[in-house]
Amino acid sequence: MAAGLTPELAALAATVLIHLAAVGWSQAALTRDVGPRGNMGPRDGDLPLSQQTLRLRRALANHVENTGLFLTAVVLVSLTGSNSWFTAACAWVYVAARALYLPGYAFGWVPGRSILFTIGLVATLAMVAAGVAGGV
Repeated sequence: MAAGLTPELAALAATVLIHLAAVGWSQAALTRDVGPRGNMGPRDGDLPLSQQTLRLRRALANHVENTGLFLTAVVLVSLTGSNSWFTAACAWVYVAARALYLPGYAFGWVPGRSILFTIGLVATLAMVAAGVAGGV
């Protein structure tokens, strides 16, 4: 690893790849449903979207919502110097859970999708707790 790149920061960088995959998959599905012209348009009104496209768009929205929490956890751990094997493990558990969450949502894995969400959230909250405890 490069100097200064902690496992937590590397995991944060990996979430960028997950985000790009979520955007790409969602946009490809949208284009499949409405065509390139429909995708380039303003998308006003109700579009005839498939169930999977709707799921992918919800998965993307959920990813955006949860990335802010994870970013906060990584910043907190980094700024307080609370990096440890524990926070590194939590960061990569979050990445793995989020990477599996996208297909879990797209293909309707029940209850797997909810379990993956919970695993990622608990890993993030554990990092926040470690950062707060280390910063005290």
